[in-house]
Amino acid sequence: MSDTNGPRALLKRIRVWLVVFIVCLVLSGATAFPLVTELRLLDEALGSWAAPAGDLLPGLAEWIARVRAGVEGADASAPYLLYGTDWLAFAHLVIAVAFYGPYRDPVRNIWVIDFGMIACVGIIPLALICGPVRGIPFWWSVIDMSFGVFGILPLLAVRRLIKRLEALGGTAGAGAGAGAGTGTGVGVSPTAGRTSPA
Repeated sequence: MSDTNGPRALLKRIRVWLVVFIVCLVLSGATAFPLVTELRLLDEALGSWAAPAGDLLPGLAEWIARVRAGVEGADASAPYLLYGTDWLAFAHLVIAVAFYGPYRDPVRNIWVIDFGMIACVGIIPLALICGPVRGIPFWWSVIDMSFGVFGILPLLAVRRLIKRLEALGGTAGAGAGAGAGTGTGVGVSPTAGRTSPA
């Protein structure tokens, strides 16, 4: 019978959560590049096949149309402004790369998880402060803040799993711990539970 609470099982669960989180980061970053095209398609959809959603949420349809007009205007007269969203996209991709650290060795790189949780919490004051300054509707700021909430949930789960793995003396990564060379990628540190001599 397999041990669902053993180091190998914990590592697998950690990695599944991290892959989901990394994929979401990559998608949220990649979709910031074709912003003009995406807004045009979304605006047209709300006026055609997605019209029922537009009728149900007229404020959303109006906001998307307004943002589309602004972004298209910027793209036509001042395309360099959209360079800022390119950097936003790039930042998401770079942050996604950082999470390869805990994927490879979660115990050693748990600080990346803490960093991600801090970033998720930081979304809320950013939205509450910058949203009104930039004329963003409050309901849209709530949507923005929800990314912080939904983002921190898998990270909390991952952090708990990493702490359990650490308590078992588990480690992961190429050449890490006593599992190196066994092909498992998971081992128990030979110093786990020992105290250093004074």
